[in-house]
Amino acid sequence: MGNPNGFMEYERQDNPAYSVKERIKNYNEFHEPLSEDARLHQAERCMHCGVPFCQAGVPVGGMTSGCPLNNLVPEWNDLVSRKAWKQAYDRLKLTNSFPEFTSRVCPALCEKACTCGVFDEPVTTRANEYDIIETAYAEGWAKPQPPAVRTGKTVAIVGSGPSGLAAADQLNRRGHSVTVYERSDRVGGLLMYGIPNMKLEKRFVERKIEVMKAEGVVVKTGVNVGKDISAKELIEQYDRVILCCGASQPRDIKVPGREAQGVYFAVDFLKSTTKALLDNGLRDGTFISAKDKNVIIIGGGDTGNDCVGTCVRHGAKSVIQLEMMPKAPDTRVADNPWPEWPRVCKTDYGQEEAASVYGGDPRVYQTTVKELIADDSGKLIGAVLIRLNAEKDDKTGRLRMTPIEGSEYTVDVELLLIAAGFLGSESYVAEAFGVERDGRTNVLTAYGTHQTSVDRVFAAGDMRRGQSLVVWAIREGRDCAREVDESLMG
Repeated sequence: MGNPNGFMEYERQDNPAYSVKERIKNYNEFHEPLSEDARLHQAERCMHCGVPFCQAGVPVGGMTSGCPLNNLVPEWNDLVSRKAWKQAYDRLKLTNSFPEFTSRVCPALCEKACTCGVFDEPVTTRANEYDIIETAYAEGWAKPQPPAVRTGKTVAIVGSGPSGLAAADQLNRRGHSVTVYERSDRVGGLLMYGIPNMKLEKRFVERKIEVMKAEGVVVKTGVNVGKDISAKELIEQYDRVILCCGASQPRDIKVPGREAQGVYFAVDFLKSTTKALLDNGLRDGTFISAKDKNVIIIGGGDTGNDCVGTCVRHGAKSVIQLEMMPKAPDTRVADNPWPEWPRVCKTDYGQEEAASVYGGDPRVYQTTVKELIADDSGKLIGAVLIRLNAEKDDKTGRLRMTPIEGSEYTVDVELLLIAAGFLGSESYVAEAFGVERDGRTNVLTAYGTHQTSVDRVFAAGDMRRGQSLVVWAIREGRDCAREVDESLMG
């Protein structure tokens, strides 16, 4: 340990954020890195536990505790505290294919399981990781390193999200020839179009893609497998195929007036903004705009928050974020002890910005839409909201949300965004390959494997496990790559 007393000598210090007034003027990332000396002190706060939960990645209380990638957190924290940046980067890359992504968008499961966080603030692990990877790029350590020998084996990967890219990266490093097929015009899947620029500027996605291309990974955009090219062709042309198409089928709402003009899925709204931002700087009106509109967002999760932040930047007149469930407690309760994931209320960047701009937290709890109202031309103009009562089911212990009769009220709304999660993968790719699916429409694989019901066809990421985190998608891609490599080479 560089400083065994670091966790007692230094307080947690996060990367400072720009003021709301400044950051909502653009769509850029808005945190400023600490000085090197300050970062070294933050790394010194790591206690180097004998049993480090931060890197465990195991289920505790029904949720993952610690990093699903099993990142060697105490080791690279120690190396950072000693200014051994190159060694810290080497340690980080052993387990994480894309620290340039996770250090920006991961909810930091490692920090939630940090022993230092039991009675104090946890170590700034994610920010330490950010400094490691950005230092690596600045120093030239993250430059392309193509494999010295090729195996002659070929692999096609359908989908260029985090799981597909992770599988491609690992298999290419093993010497296999990898081709990634992406139906969109840009590579990255949800990294490109599902996560706003404010959390992940797309130049950082493109930077990594260029490294992978220089290492030999072939990327084909604008190719919709199952439509532009058949599954049969891929199976015949390649030794192995991996399906990494994500869980991109959004959950809809069923209320009277759903067909009104002005109702969109959150994923379509966010994609339209990012694409227009990259294509033309939002200058030609090719995106779904919230400017001067009263907006309702259905869903209290990360995607809903991203919609809030995007609407604020568009210049929305007002923003309401509906959450069906009751507000979570502000601090841990007795039945949610460490190292379980803390089920507490989190105010994210979008909600913070909306509170500053509109004068109050945009979230409205235990409320949902009962009916949507359109004008004579079919355009959305209002919504009837209804409050919900939370009742615990005696058998399951789960909360059951029931409408409270007579609690309805009407609000003006011209744009409604549905951010209620995803049901599973779209059907056409799975049907094209003839792979079996489970009851949640995810591709079915044998227990503990990524092998589908079709020979030589594998699946990974959200398409296999359902909607999840970027860090889990990377783990899925890496595990699948290992399995594919073994099937090719023994």
